[in-house]
Amino acid sequence: MLDVSEIQTIDHDVMVIGAGGAGLRAAIECSAQNLSTGVISKSLLGKAHTVMAEGGMAAAMGNVDSRDNWKVHFRDTMRGGKFLNVWRMAELHAQQAPERVRELEEWGAVFDRTKEGLISQRNFGGHRYPRLAHVGDRTGLELIRSLQDHGIHQGISFHMECTALELLLDGGPGSGKIAGVLAYWRETGRFVLFRCKAVIMATGGGGKAWSITSNSWEYTGDGIALAYDAGAELMDLEFTQFHPTGMVWPPSVRGTLVTEGVRGDGGILLNSEGKRFMFNYISERFAPETASSEEEANRWLDGDKTARRPPELLTRDEVARAITAEVKAGRGSPHGGVFLDIASRRPADFIKRKLPSMYHQFKELAEVDITKEPMEVGPTLHYFMGGIRVDADTQQTTVSGLFACGECAAGLHGANRLGGNSLSDLIVFGKLAGAGAAAYIGGLGATPKPVDDQVTGAIRRATEILKRETGTNPYILHEKLEQSMSKFVGIVRIKAELEQGIEAVQALQEEAKTIKAPGASQYNPGWHEALSMRSLLITAEAVTRAALMREESRGAHTRLDHPGESPEWVKYNVIIKRGADGAMAIEKRERPPGPEHLVAMANAKIEDLESGKVGGEVV
Repeated sequence: MLDVSEIQTIDHDVMVIGAGGAGLRAAIECSAQNLSTGVISKSLLGKAHTVMAEGGMAAAMGNVDSRDNWKVHFRDTMRGGKFLNVWRMAELHAQQAPERVRELEEWGAVFDRTKEGLISQRNFGGHRYPRLAHVGDRTGLELIRSLQDHGIHQGISFHMECTALELLLDGGPGSGKIAGVLAYWRETGRFVLFRCKAVIMATGGGGKAWSITSNSWEYTGDGIALAYDAGAELMDLEFTQFHPTGMVWPPSVRGTLVTEGVRGDGGILLNSEGKRFMFNYISERFAPETASSEEEANRWLDGDKTARRPPELLTRDEVARAITAEVKAGRGSPHGGVFLDIASRRPADFIKRKLPSMYHQFKELAEVDITKEPMEVGPTLHYFMGGIRVDADTQQTTVSGLFACGECAAGLHGANRLGGNSLSDLIVFGKLAGAGAAAYIGGLGATPKPVDDQVTGAIRRATEILKRETGTNPYILHEKLEQSMSKFVGIVRIKAELEQGIEAVQALQEEAKTIKAPGASQYNPGWHEALSMRSLLITAEAVTRAALMREESRGAHTRLDHPGESPEWVKYNVIIKRGADGAMAIEKRERPPGPEHLVAMANAKIEDLESGKVGGEVV
């Protein structure tokens, strides 16, 4: 008989699951509010996936172009998200991002500088003005370093190489308030019980369900699945972003991210005929603000403020679809992508100074010198716009005491995320989540207590994998899932394939019931892989079901059988939650109308917004 009292137990006021940018900023805020704060991270501190965000963090500071302000940033975010964003989240993000970036600078972040000594900002897709505060092309690394260096002095307890298995509620599975987290140490396989009053989820997305992805091994949808099992609602999971530029060769690095900063600093996309094809894919929505000729695009690159932005800097969904169309039309590069050329646009010393990581990445991994020749690139699964549904101001989910921020939370980005908005998202909503958790704990009466039966049940499910004599190989199961999601739930989708995708995931879920990992729990990567499959399968099913329900093409969700944006569907979110029978329940839920002043700003002509004709009364 398993005795819960014999399990290692650690008490905190709040547990943060995930030590990327969002988790670290949330933990820092909790500690500042005098809460005992613990952070769980699957890997070592400083190794979070945030380091893969290379180009910069978007904040309307106006350091390079004084015309920029939060209202223009808000408008860009809404237009990029195809108006499916949560209005209040887009407003908060645009307003608070500059302050959070300056805060990072105070904590030691070393940004690139303008000639005047201000934080430098670069151009990026979907942003009207140069807006991304950056450190070469290693901005995510600097963000993590700065938060980590500051955070370790704030009395936060870091529990590294530790994986959360289940959220514990005072009413048992799916019932009541947050009371703790059951986890295990990856090194020893020993279980640990964290008792707490609130949990902040900051676990990122679930890109490892696809075979070609920029995501690292940690991205298995843990936060999405844990919240779902606890009874939280999920939202907008049909919107999975395929970054237009990932490496395509050699096969060992296929999917590795190629920063949008290459295009922001002047890189152009070419097909096998040497043509700059993006001019053929400018949509009606973006045509008024996009260069219509190479001559105009070149003038923009030279600093002409009367010229419009080049089409290579359209939003990521637009560029990814264009690349896919060129490849399908037979105009792709030798290895199934297109060419990204900055060598003919910028001198070698500029490239090495502004894009040092890209220079070394291609030199070492592909034997390509990007100062002399073009890169081969193609779309790679990069980011989840959807995730756990949260309140905009507090980041609380529909479960009492459970909060979420960063990529695992839904709402800010709508149907498509603009490049650079991810890093500022982390620090803006990480802080708000920490403040929200503190306020919740401050108003909490008696401390919720975990239910022993939930703890023992979760441990038995985890250890059963080690006790089976025969069963499914977790690595083979994972590979099957990757193949299925890539085939049926890719950049372009149709009903028949999505239905096949659901059938495939359900079949894999049946196989997973007999998943087996040989050996003991100590130092057992097979067991780790087997445990992560539950999260991956829940996440994959949710994405596929949501994609089947949304019968339109909007942002990163393209349905060939339902082309174009539907004026009806923009009124709805797709909501998913665990049904009373344990099956996945899905709902088409009407969205609340946006505040009049925000709707007016989002739909305004840029000249009306900048002149104050629209939004002039809003501070």
